[in-house]
Amino acid sequence: SKMPLLSVPKEVAVGTAMLGVAFATGMLAGKRYPSLVFGTPKSSTSGMIGKSSPLRQYILDHSLREHPILKKLRLLTLEHPWGRMMVSCEQAQLMANLVKLIKAKKVIEIGVFTGYNALNMALVLPDNGRVIACDINEDYAKIGKPLWKEAGVEHKIDLRIKPAIQTLDELLASGEAETFDFAFIDADKESYNEYYEKCLRLIKKGGIIAIDNVFWNGKVLKPRKDDLAAQSIHRLNEKLLRDARINISMLPMGDGVTLAFKL
Repeated sequence: SKMPLLSVPKEVAVGTAMLGVAFATGMLAGKRYPSLVFGTPKSSTSGMIGKSSPLRQYILDHSLREHPILKKLRLLTLEHPWGRMMVSCEQAQLMANLVKLIKAKKVIEIGVFTGYNALNMALVLPDNGRVIACDINEDYAKIGKPLWKEAGVEHKIDLRIKPAIQTLDELLASGEAETFDFAFIDADKESYNEYYEKCLRLIKKGGIIAIDNVFWNGKVLKPRKDDLAAQSIHRLNEKLLRDARINISMLPMGDGVTLAFKL
């Protein structure tokens, strides 16, 4: 079926085009230099641009502009036994740039962990902006809370400790459909499709949904029958490709991130 033409603000259209060029460039680089295969910086077993790769360090040295308190929280999180769950810093910077690009005021984050990306987005939101931060574990978020306050953005982050589906349903029930500008999905993978569908209802036309871990350490290539997470992500990846409600870019950054631009 014929896909709809892009009908989003000029800034978003330009941003989408730029991301497409970046993706194409990466693909060409991979063909020319087969050893430069893209992968997740969260996995030391990856043979791709892993966290210890000199090329990734070059990327960070030549593009990362990290707020001092954001860096402080990242280093603190990396000391945690589950620190690898944190979104990569270069990916977080892209999220912040997208939030600024579309002049977002209302953001949803599903999966907060220590609050690195919640802080990242809150820092670029206007003073009356809000991040609805959804998680079921407040212990992790307590690591970041003092730094939210130190950065002066604590009032922008509305932390809701309950199942994210419940929070999303409450937002819909209170008449907040199509009032959010941006959503970031990075929680339990089996619920990804449900998170996506509800976020799509909450996001405005021209808004963006970023979906993390779409590579799942490469397991989406051939999901095992007993790997429900890999199966769930793979099904959503296939669905997004054909979803006429959005335009997409799947980027080889971190553990893979898909950007869905609502039409």
